[in-house]
Amino acid sequence: MVGMSEPFATLHLEHSSTVDRAAEELRRAIFDGELESGTPLREVALASSLGVSRPTVREALTVLVAEGLATREPHRGVSVSAPEASSVRDVCAARWVLEGSGVRRWREAHESQRQAVRSTLSAYTSAVRQGGSYQELNERHLAFHVSLVGLTGSPRLVAMADELVVELKLALAQVERIRRNAHDEADTHAALVQLLEDDDIDGASLFLEKHLEDAAAEIIEALGLS
Repeated sequence: MVGMSEPFATLHLEHSSTVDRAAEELRRAIFDGELESGTPLREVALASSLGVSRPTVREALTVLVAEGLATREPHRGVSVSAPEASSVRDVCAARWVLEGSGVRRWREAHESQRQAVRSTLSAYTSAVRQGGSYQELNERHLAFHVSLVGLTGSPRLVAMADELVVELKLALAQVERIRRNAHDEADTHAALVQLLEDDDIDGASLFLEKHLEDAAAEIIEALGLS
């Protein structure tokens, strides 16, 4: 019985890994801005470029559609999703609910959770000082925001924040001027943490709320969304 099940298990793992790798490479290209909003994702061309079968590409695209990174339309196929103003605002509003909850629990949070906020801020500011790539700055910036949710002590809320980050990356990948504002962004985040360190929780909450509102407005303006 074991001998009969093992070959099927091996085939499943190998196939799944190929699909995962294809999906990850497509994510990378989208987040790096190589595949811009609206770009058609043709199965034949992608299969040739990635060196995999069309069924593998089809399953990888299904994963991206489920994540909101791609859109499937009848008779038109799959294309890279285009951020909408309403979606950007909604994501930032949802981030405020999650991150704001974390900020308000700064005093009650475990020291290791507060240290995670300090560490992600340090990693972000160090990357800025060292002239890190846009991709690195983007990753470290968003990791800092997720660390704020970590102050709640809820793995489920952190998982929700991670999902929102995936949606936000799609918009940020299109905003090249974020790179030019990296120093200002780092200073803003440092100011937020300083408010927390000073035990000004109300001030930190108001600061974060305005920061996220401004972020939504800047993304919408940069992308020319109505």
